[in-house]
Amino acid sequence: MIERPNYIKELIKFKDKELIKIITGIRRCGKSTLIELYRDYLIKNGISKEQIISINLEDLKYNFIQNYMDLYNYINDNLLHDKKNYVFIDEIQRIPEFQKVADSLYLNKQIDLYITGSNANLLSSELSTLLTGRYIEIKMLPLSFKEYKSTKKTDNLEEIYQKYISLGSFPYTIQLDEDEISMYLSSLYNDVIIKDVMIRKGISDETMLKSVAMFTLDNIGNLLSTNNIANTMKNNGRPINVRTVERYLEGFIESFFLYKASRYDIKGKQYLKTGEKYYVSDLGLRYFMLGRKLGDRGHILENVVYLELLRRGYDVYIGKMDEYEVDFVALNSKGRIYIQVCETLRDNENRILARELNSLEKINDNYEKMILTLDNMPISNENGIIVRNVLDWLIDF
Repeated sequence: MIERPNYIKELIKFKDKELIKIITGIRRCGKSTLIELYRDYLIKNGISKEQIISINLEDLKYNFIQNYMDLYNYINDNLLHDKKNYVFIDEIQRIPEFQKVADSLYLNKQIDLYITGSNANLLSSELSTLLTGRYIEIKMLPLSFKEYKSTKKTDNLEEIYQKYISLGSFPYTIQLDEDEISMYLSSLYNDVIIKDVMIRKGISDETMLKSVAMFTLDNIGNLLSTNNIANTMKNNGRPINVRTVERYLEGFIESFFLYKASRYDIKGKQYLKTGEKYYVSDLGLRYFMLGRKLGDRGHILENVVYLELLRRGYDVYIGKMDEYEVDFVALNSKGRIYIQVCETLRDNENRILARELNSLEKINDNYEKMILTLDNMPISNENGIIVRNVLDWLIDF
């Protein structure tokens, strides 16, 4: 199993706190493995196996659990009443009204509850209504570049990066060759697009759904709107209304297939309602769905940086500074970082570097400003703006 140290640290930090620990993320990003690693940690640190109740609702072994009372009764029947119990429920959204179980178990002070799910809408809307202030969400993604590198024998970062963006970062792909990875991603596509989007959203037109998905994947890092997508589909002979596009995009986001980055007006210090960009949770899926089309390498690099900022705990927006764009404004409780992402800064007249610097130099505050590039170069400082190799930045955390 691949160690996921940052996620394990989060679980350890909240161990025995009176909060439900909810682990969310796209299918097969490693949620079940994380739970297994954490159970191993508990056992190594004095928790007996009898204190642990673990239920994977996708396992036929638990097919007898069909409703929330079945789930509650099974857990209640297996509790130790004189010790702390650690209860793990995998893919809890499969049980209708599961939030009632979560609420009831939360009230039992002898239970430390951990649940996972692969649908953001279920876990955010239903649970937040009933359990406001009672849970924390750990948002899980496929392997980071640093985690992916730890599985490779070579130290050649450029070689590892090419595999990372083309073969993908789902943990199980590490065990497969390239042909097997294609088959694996095909099955994952069916799980996410068919089960998590079509069935849950009540969508009947798989061909149109796939067309919208492929268009969005082909335009990661570009400003998009539902009108733009609908008009493009219409021009290609596939008419679709704006509301249907919205529904499709909602499904992609709820299943953690896509992430949406909204715009932020840096000068006006306000969030903008129009113009957003979409990024995919795994570039291997994009590569697979677009027929091995690598596409715009600069926007692919943006996608990698965007996901890494999410992993590091930031809320990430697209920056607007007057007529200029800043690729990312990353905010957290400690402040913010402004980041420009550029595949290469090299040209004969340094025009690219000047352009990237210009956007950041317009920002009149003291927060960190950075340009990340694939150029193999040492860290430099340009008028207070850090310029560094993005692959070094990705493993420096």
